[in-house]
Amino acid sequence: MNIEQAKTIPIPLIMERIGVAPFRQNEREIRYLSPLRQERTASFHVHKARNVWYDFGEGKGGNGIDLVCAYLQACGEDATVADALRWLRNTAGNFTPVTLNQKACIADEDKGWLLKAAKPIYHLALVRYLDKRGIPLPLAKRYLKEVHVQSLENGKEMFALGFPNEDGGYELRNPFLRSCVAPKTVTFIRGAIPKPVEIHLFEGFMDYLSAVASCKQEQLHGDSIVLNSLSCLPRAFPYIKGYGYRILYSWMDNDAPGKKFTQAITEFTRTEENLLHKPMNATFAPHKDVNAWHMHVLGLSR
Repeated sequence: MNIEQAKTIPIPLIMERIGVAPFRQNEREIRYLSPLRQERTASFHVHKARNVWYDFGEGKGGNGIDLVCAYLQACGEDATVADALRWLRNTAGNFTPVTLNQKACIADEDKGWLLKAAKPIYHLALVRYLDKRGIPLPLAKRYLKEVHVQSLENGKEMFALGFPNEDGGYELRNPFLRSCVAPKTVTFIRGAIPKPVEIHLFEGFMDYLSAVASCKQEQLHGDSIVLNSLSCLPRAFPYIKGYGYRILYSWMDNDAPGKKFTQAITEFTRTEENLLHKPMNATFAPHKDVNAWHMHVLGLSR
């Protein structure tokens, strides 16, 4: 059994072999009591479609190999990848591989979330998530909130990092959740310099925070707009048109949609007198986005 084969072992099967039964589950995820420590509240989540796990009490997660390594370590045994592969071969050798869906999320945007509370970031799981993404906590606290939300579909409550937009909505992120509290629109952020000649355009807030963190500052000199979704690009243009900016720096992803929208930004700047478009993709290439590049620079794995 090699690493790629091991990653396709269903994590619920691994949990069964460890001897832990599901505490609660729905069509998207399974919740367990953690096999890594003693606890009374089930804080160990397994996402079925992505075949990944996250222990909110420990502040860590990953694939099946990561789980076995963590479990062996908790048991006081050798916990290298080779040890994990040996354990999996001996205990879960016959299995039906899971079909991985890396883009699956716990909840789609159209499911709907009700905002229950927004407060300063406090929960350790969110602090550790930020640390894993290379975002300093003081910087995160300047732009993000710890938000508690309730699903309008099933009443389930969750907490996540919340990034506010211009219409009172929030982008929601935690290790398992990528969604939003409606309405969804752009976020405008003032720069450090009054009436700057430059404006930056980012796809998501993690990219914006990564760019700021890489400069070791609290904000960029120029103004910034975070789209929160590529579909929100047309909503960004009124914040730019006629305001005297001279340079528009775009930080779109290094993928096909990113290239498409970079071209759309170029076409927009051609309608604005004396506005130069400068794509910043070369800065973080060959990485997909700014956060991936920032994590690479810091020696973090995504």
